[in-house]
Amino acid sequence: MLDVRMVSAGGVTEHTSDELPDLLTRNDGIVWVDVPAWDESTEAVLRDVFGFHPLALRACASRTRVPKLHAYADHIFIVLHAPQQGQGGHVHFIELDRFIGSNYLVTVHGPLNPAVPAEVARSDVDAVLERVRSGRFRPTLPFELSHAVVSSMTRRMEAYIEELTAAVWGLEQRVTLHGHTSEPEAFLDELFQVRHGLLAVMTMAAQSAEIYRRLVTLSRFVPEANRDLVVDLVDQYDRLHNLAEQERDYLDGVIEFYRTRTDTRMLIAGERLAVIAVVTLPVTALASVFGMNFIEGARWSPVPMIAVITTMAVMSTCLLIWAKRKGWW
Repeated sequence: MLDVRMVSAGGVTEHTSDELPDLLTRNDGIVWVDVPAWDESTEAVLRDVFGFHPLALRACASRTRVPKLHAYADHIFIVLHAPQQGQGGHVHFIELDRFIGSNYLVTVHGPLNPAVPAEVARSDVDAVLERVRSGRFRPTLPFELSHAVVSSMTRRMEAYIEELTAAVWGLEQRVTLHGHTSEPEAFLDELFQVRHGLLAVMTMAAQSAEIYRRLVTLSRFVPEANRDLVVDLVDQYDRLHNLAEQERDYLDGVIEFYRTRTDTRMLIAGERLAVIAVVTLPVTALASVFGMNFIEGARWSPVPMIAVITTMAVMSTCLLIWAKRKGWW
C-alpha cells in the first residue's frame, strides 16, 4: 500500500506505484512516497524500484525500539519515535522510518499497537501534506520536506510535555494545598505515571538528538543548503530533552516532599505510640504481678488495691511528664 506524490513548485500531484520509475528520473520536484501500512507488495516496490537494503526493509517491517541512522551509497535511512499517551500511564512509541535520497523521500509508518489509532501515526505526515497542498510550504529538496515532518513530530512532543506539566502542577497542588490524600497508593501511582511519561520523552529526545548529531558529520549526504536544518533538529531535540528533564526534576521534588512529609507523620505517630506504651508500662507491670489477688478470697481488703492503683497513677504521671520534657508529644 503506497501513496505516491510528486511535490513541485506547482503543488502536489497524486500518482500510482507503476509511475515511480519515471518519476524518479525527473528533476523538477520531490518524489514523496508514504507507506501507511507494510505488506509484501510494498516491500517489493521499495526493493525493486528504489533498491533499498534488506536490513532497512526488515527494520520497516518490524518494530524498531531505538532510533537508527544507516548511510548507504545514495541515500540514508533514519528511524525516529514520537510519544503517544496510552492507558494506565503507558507511553506508546510511534515509529516513523524515512529513506532520504537526492530527489525522493519515503516515509514508512512502523508497526502500531492496536490501541493506537492509525490517524495518530499519520498525523505528522498529514500535517505537512496539508501545508504543501495549501501553498504555505514549498519544499525544493527532500531534506526540507523531511525536516518539516520531523518538526511536526517535535511539536507533538512539546505538546505532550505541556500535558504532563499540567498534570505535574495538579499533583503539586494536591500535595501542598491539601497535604494528604485518602488513597495514597493511587496517588503515588499518578505521580510515577507522570514521571514515566517525562522519562519517555527525555529518552526519545536524547536518542533522536544523537541521531542528528551523527547526521551532521555525514556531509556527503546532506546538501550544504540544508545543513542548518539538521543542526536545527539537533537543537529542537536538545531543547525538548532539557524541558522534560527540568520538569522531571521538579516532579521529583514534589515526590520527595510528599514522601518526606508522609515519613515524618509516620515517625510522629510512632513516637506517640511509644509514649502510650511507656505510660501504660507501669499498669501492665503491676497488673501482671498482682493480677486478681486483691479481689479473691473471703478476706478481701480495698486498701492494697488502692495503694497499687495509686502507685500505677504516680508512675504513669511521672513518665508522662518526662516524655513531655523530652518533646515526644
